[in-house]
Amino acid sequence: MTEVGLALFDTPIGPCCVAWGPAGIVALQLPEPSPESTRSRLRRVHPGAIEMAPPEPVASAVAAICDLLRGEPRDLGGIVLDMRGIGDFEASVYAVARTIPPGRTMTYGEVATRLGEPGAARAVGRALGRNPFAIIVPCHRVVAAGGRIGGFSASGGVGTKRRILAIEGAEPDAPTLPGFL
Repeated sequence: MTEVGLALFDTPIGPCCVAWGPAGIVALQLPEPSPESTRSRLRRVHPGAIEMAPPEPVASAVAAICDLLRGEPRDLGGIVLDMRGIGDFEASVYAVARTIPPGRTMTYGEVATRLGEPGAARAVGRALGRNPFAIIVPCHRVVAAGGRIGGFSASGGVGTKRRILAIEGAEPDAPTLPGFL
């Protein structure tokens, strides 16, 4: 069995937790009500994870995530993710979501259209609801039709999504920008 490392780290929205293996980051957990519950939630998916100092690529990713959550524009597209166990459709949704820059949004339908599946908005929403790489795969930047905020499966739900979008300078209830596709 491959060893999975785990580290809890502070961000402006609360303590997050990251897990990684030899092939890259395997999960990022947004804050739960307490640091212990954040760690526990990640350990439900990676029960054998060992708490340790992150290696340089993960430490750099953590620093970039913290910067982004402080409102500094950061491109997280270069962060290596271990996508083993992620289905092809989910991986393609995550790839499109990673192209949305901070401060911008795209609708579930626009993501589906970009994938060549214009009727798959709900499937896109389900895929993003299972996103194990929150923030790195910016599911918070995908909104419902007409720019409505839509759902968010992280602790705090839609309030957390609104908070992250506000930090990034996005207007979550405004329509997406024309021509962003």
